[in-house]
Amino acid sequence: MVSTLTVLHARLDIAAVQVGTQMTDNFFANKKRLFNNWASSYDWIFPSVFYRAIHQRLLEYVDLPERVNVLDLGCGTGRLLERLATKFPHLRGTGLDLSPNMLRVARLSNHHHPRLIYIEGKAESLPFGEAQFDAVFSTISFLHYLEPQQVLSEVARVLTPGGCFYLVDFTFNKETESEKLPISPLGIRFYSPKQREMLGSSSGLLCVSHHYLLGPVLLTIFTKPTLL
Repeated sequence: MVSTLTVLHARLDIAAVQVGTQMTDNFFANKKRLFNNWASSYDWIFPSVFYRAIHQRLLEYVDLPERVNVLDLGCGTGRLLERLATKFPHLRGTGLDLSPNMLRVARLSNHHHPRLIYIEGKAESLPFGEAQFDAVFSTISFLHYLEPQQVLSEVARVLTPGGCFYLVDFTFNKETESEKLPISPLGIRFYSPKQREMLGSSSGLLCVSHHYLLGPVLLTIFTKPTLL
């Protein structure tokens, strides 16, 4: 016969799961609302100048084959994919973002690049098959992710063996636990170079190098080991 205490524990466990699920759902809903509201003005002067500088420096380190299939996580209005398609004319690219309004702007801005497509979705559960992309990019979006380890595991899953993950985001040099900064009610996280390496290693990605692009904005290049 099941004891009252056992039933109580089971109910508490269920309640905890429900609360956790609700918090996660609220997190994504709030993120989507934030970026939907921001979409119409996202490419105004400061973001435009800032991202142009970041992308120009990033492209100095990007090494891709002529015919390549790439994924941009948190693609926003599609500026990085546009610049990649200009540098690599035969590139096929997919942009993924949580915000449908951002994606709408991206499609309108990049309609002249027919090999670029934009899909709504979450980086924590990528709607793609295994080993589908030769390279994956994340530019100033990783700091928003609630489950960074899950995101990196998904990146490793969709990367082809030998493919690269280009992670660009703000960083800090203190080797402490991940810090959640109370800049907004949603919170964001910065990761040190060492923490990035550890997260990547836990997902089966090898850190190749780090490069500071602009102030505290750090590019970390990972690769997925080739099959033996």
